[in-house]
Amino acid sequence: MADSTVSRWRRFALCALLVAIQVKKSESSADIMQKLTIGFTEALEHCKKDLQISNEVMQDFYNFWREDYELVNREMGCVLMCMAARLDLVTEDLKMHHGNAHEFAKKHGADDTMAKQLVTIIHECEQGAASVPDECARTLDMAKCFKTRIHELKWAPSMEVVLEEVITELKN
Repeated sequence: MADSTVSRWRRFALCALLVAIQVKKSESSADIMQKLTIGFTEALEHCKKDLQISNEVMQDFYNFWREDYELVNREMGCVLMCMAARLDLVTEDLKMHHGNAHEFAKKHGADDTMAKQLVTIIHECEQGAASVPDECARTLDMAKCFKTRIHELKWAPSMEVVLEEVITELKN
């Protein structure tokens, strides 16, 4: 009986350890997504000037990672495409540049596996939106898909922390 109790406690401890490791991995993935988001928004100032961004679109940026917030503004897709182009993340035909996207992810803290997974997600979202003829609407659909997938993985960063970091960057 004592062996059975010890064995149960060992299994319980092992399960608790595995859960703790998974939680830590999720936290670090959210941290990396936070860095990626901040890195991506570095292009926002340029696109803001180029495209005369409305307050509604800025509101979309402030609420982007909120799970219950719905992205519906086509103009948001135009701004996201502008930002991706500024960061050299798209090719001339406005498709994701896999190599540059992978390097962008790694530059902002993703390991090779996470960078590959992010590129795969974006690629799948891009394929899912391929039939949308308008490039801004297509980019918006891709962003919604990407946001959903990141939430499914529990990788979405805290919007409050991201906003705080972005505001700090803008002040400097």
